Amino acid sequence: MPRIATIDRKTAETNIQLTLELDGSGKADVATGIGFLDHMLTLLAKHAAVDLTVRAAGDLHVDQHHTVEDTGICLGQALKQALGDKAGIRRYGHFTLPMEETLATVAIDLSGRYAFVFRAEFPAAKIGDFDSDLVEDFWQAVAANALCNLHILVHYGRNSHHISEAIFKATARALRMAIEADPRMTGVPSTKGTLDG
Repeated sequence: MPRIATIDRKTAETNIQLTLELDGSGKADVATGIGFLDHMLTLLAKHAAVDLTVRAAGDLHVDQHHTVEDTGICLGQALKQALGDKAGIRRYGHFTLPMEETLATVAIDLSGRYAFVFRAEFPAAKIGDFDSDLVEDFWQAVAANALCNLHILVHYGRNSHHISEAIFKATARALRMAIEADPRMTGVPSTKGTLDG
């Protein structure tokens, strides 16, 4: 059965259609109206080896916050839906990734419970015209809607673009590990028998 989900979210602030295929090949077709977010989502798809399609129209005349956060909400919801009962997956994933002068570690547990820890500092408030603090808002929205534990730690870094890129790539690699099929795990990887909370 294909692990795929499509989310349609329409509010007074945004209109988003997002499709996520977990067993993909890293293809991305992304248009959010925010160039830097498109870049990060493309990296995410590539390094997680998922296929991702996003169409987002948001109130960018106000700022980028609603579009970024709502895209994160949709991605989290799609991840939760596409995983189904999570039978046979590894569940946990972690990755430490160097990006030039930056080093980031991400750990994830697709537990059915929400917890989010973000330990990263951005030297610059802006990356081009993108607000650096939206990186945290995006991943908080993903974790809250996927119902997972997500811990993001940037050990050090100087360039805010590199810091963001390290976070997205490390999260992608950790997610790739967590959603992979575990040939030794035939059922749900929990002694509780469920990963629904």
